[in-house]
Amino acid sequence: MNNTALGAENKKEQTINFISEAHEKFYYEKLKKVQYQDVYHKALCYCLGISDDTRRNINNIYDFKTGCVKTERLHEGWQTSGSMKVVRMAFNLYCNGTPSVDDYTETEEQVNECRRYTVEDLFCCAYAPFFWQAIQIRYPEYTTYNL
Repeated sequence: MNNTALGAENKKEQTINFISEAHEKFYYEKLKKVQYQDVYHKALCYCLGISDDTRRNINNIYDFKTGCVKTERLHEGWQTSGSMKVVRMAFNLYCNGTPSVDDYTETEEQVNECRRYTVEDLFCCAYAPFFWQAIQIRYPEYTTYNL
């Protein structure tokens, strides 16, 4: 089920597509709890709301008081392959990088974790349209770019 809501970013109207009503409700509720109402936090809240698993475990993934992501949570038993993609996409858009790579000490493990942030690895799933929406939220200045 796709829901839409209107939001404003940089004085232009942007339509946001949600995977469900629960996703939309989560987005607006959590956006009120983050430290800043900037594109980084909007993309983070949007992304982490995509999956039921990440919505249920939001406080295990993100610390609302410090503004820090909890990368070690990628190793918890509740994680599924889909929820891990959601978390990695959210972390990437929020931190501009691959923060969970630092959780590993061995070079090979770091390289393998880094590969899990590639476009191919993240977008090969049913969440791809919503990841694209998260990218548009994070980079609104490019949503109307004309070649």
